[in-house]
Amino acid sequence: MSVMQTRTFSTSIFLVLFLFLCANQAVQAKKMYRWVNEQGETIFSDQVPPEHSQYRRESLNEKGRVIEVTEEEKTKEQQAIANRLNALKKAQEKIIAQQAANDKVLLSTFRNLKDMEASLYATMQSLDAQRNVAQSNLKRVENQLEAQQKKAAELERNGKTVPQALLDEIKQTEAQIQVAYAEINKQIEKKNRTKAEFEANIERFKFLTQENTDPSKAVDKSAQTNINDKIGLYICETDMLCAKAWASAHDFVKANATTPIDTDTDKLIMGRAPATDDDLALSISKLEDENKKQQLFLDIHCRESSLGIELCASQKVRDIRSAFRPFIESAVAK
Repeated sequence: MSVMQTRTFSTSIFLVLFLFLCANQAVQAKKMYRWVNEQGETIFSDQVPPEHSQYRRESLNEKGRVIEVTEEEKTKEQQAIANRLNALKKAQEKIIAQQAANDKVLLSTFRNLKDMEASLYATMQSLDAQRNVAQSNLKRVENQLEAQQKKAAELERNGKTVPQALLDEIKQTEAQIQVAYAEINKQIEKKNRTKAEFEANIERFKFLTQENTDPSKAVDKSAQTNINDKIGLYICETDMLCAKAWASAHDFVKANATTPIDTDTDKLIMGRAPATDDDLALSISKLEDENKKQQLFLDIHCRESSLGIELCASQKVRDIRSAFRPFIESAVAK
């Protein structure tokens, strides 16, 4: 082999080896990772040791650009909190979706405010008629009791024993009177609740149709505020105000919950699960809307029993939810 051939052969081998090394380095470069350990040290490596797999890490291409991010592995407690926040977010979305459905029914049921006011009047008349029936029934059983007691008293005056059957009738009539009173109170509560719901719907209808022409009344703002109060929502104006609101949220939970706080992070305040039928457990989560605006969402839990379900549907719980936003705003304004 000549010297020229030898040099050409050696150069070829060198080029092959050089290209192989470059290709190998490129392959290796594509597998580079970057992460920060507990000591705050930034580490570059083509492999992630198992003991470092929980850290947030970035995958880098051959030019050192980030092409993929693997978030920090959550502990069981962190995952539980994340799941809870996700559940609260879904609960909030469900309530908002329900409001949208209610709006659709409202707009399809009534043409204008006169229709709503006429419907309210007719409903109040109907409820008054039902209460009149209950009051008439009360008057009837009261007269019946008076007659029974008069008969018993007459027997006693004549020195006769009051028959057990008459005594039983008196007890039954007294029980019927209690039932009649309860029915009347129920009718009164129903009327007050129905009227309040109608008035809220009227304000909502005004907002949806913009029928209020007086801007000083700010119907749209009051209607939205009513919705926020109904679902237990406080919307933060700024990050600084949100920090103050979050601090006061703890006071609200302590003042209204019957169970102690057992989870307290920068995004979730959660009370211990209800243990009795009259327990109220409160959760407040810090969430973001579609515009990245922070908001605090209140959720109330009762025991999973018939009495617990009844409690969560009661006026007491509605009052707690509607008091949330005013409480936070008052605390933030201080």
